[in-house]
Amino acid sequence: MPNKTQDLNPDHISICICTFKRPEMLARVLDGVLSQVPDSAFTFEIVIVDNDKMRSAEELVHKYQKSGQCKIIYDCEPEQGIPLARNRTIRKATGNFIATIDDDEFPTGNWLSKLYQCIKDYNADGVLGPVLPHFPAGAPEWLKKSGLCDRPRNITGSPITGRDLRTGNVLFQRNLFEKDVWFDPARRLTGGSDGEFLSRQIRRGRKFVWCDEAIVFETVPEERWPAAFYLKRNFRIGSLAGERLRRNRSIGTATKACIILFGCSLLLPLSLLTPKHIWMKVLTKLSYNAGCLLSFLTLSSVKQRQ
Repeated sequence: MPNKTQDLNPDHISICICTFKRPEMLARVLDGVLSQVPDSAFTFEIVIVDNDKMRSAEELVHKYQKSGQCKIIYDCEPEQGIPLARNRTIRKATGNFIATIDDDEFPTGNWLSKLYQCIKDYNADGVLGPVLPHFPAGAPEWLKKSGLCDRPRNITGSPITGRDLRTGNVLFQRNLFEKDVWFDPARRLTGGSDGEFLSRQIRRGRKFVWCDEAIVFETVPEERWPAAFYLKRNFRIGSLAGERLRRNRSIGTATKACIILFGCSLLLPLSLLTPKHIWMKVLTKLSYNAGCLLSFLTLSSVKQRQ
C-alpha cells in the first residue's frame, strides 16, 4: 500500500497487468502488489486490462477497488492478443513510470522499491528483474530438475542481453511510450511483441539494466507440466528467432543453429539412457534449433501462441 507520508512531488508508477481467465492468479498478484513495502519516493496505481471480451475479471477487480487500498483502473480489450492488451494498459496508465508484471506472477515485498531504486541509481530507461519458477504441489520432479522453467540471472547494473527480452518484470520510464508503435499488434498470435519492443528500443540507444534484487515468481500451472508443452514452445520460439535471422540476413547465426541441431541429433539416442530431466534438455534444444533453421529457410511458418 502506498505510504501516506510522501514527498511534495513523488514519482508515480503505473503497475500494468494484462489478464485472461486466471482469477486465482490475478488475486495472488494483486495481493502481492498491494503488500509492497511503502516508499515515500513514489506512489503507485494498478492498471488491469482484461483480454476476455466477457469481462470475466471485472467482478474480482471490483472487490479490490472497493477496498480502497490504492487506485485500481480496470478496462477490457475485447480483441484477443497480448500486444493489444499491453497497449491498452499503457494508454490507461497515468504514471511517469510504467511497471509490468504478468497475471501468473507474484512479487516479493520489496519488488517495486528495488526496481525504482535501480532505475534511479543507474539513470536507466528501463530495469528488468528475475522471474523465478513457483511449482505448485504435485508438479513433476523431472520438470523441477530440468531447468526448463529457469531463466538466466545477471549482476545488478549489468546491461540486459538478447536472452532477457521480455516484460514479465520490468520498470520503464514513461517517455519510452511517447510515440511510435509500442507492442506490435501483428504479433498477437505468435507472441514475441515484448522482445521486439525492447530490441527496437535498444537499437535506438535506450539503456536497460538488470536488477537482481527485484524478484517475482511465476506459477507453473498443471497445463505446463507435460513434456510436449516445452517441445512446442521451443519450436515456436525458435521459429520466431529464425524469422529474425532471415530478416537480418544473419547467416553466421543460422549456421550455428544448424551445427547445434546436428549435434543434438547425434546426442539424443545416448541421452535417452539418462533420466528424463536430462534428455528433455537435449530434446528441447533440438526443437528450438529445428524451428529456427526451418523458419530461416522459409520451410515452416511461425507457430501461433496458445
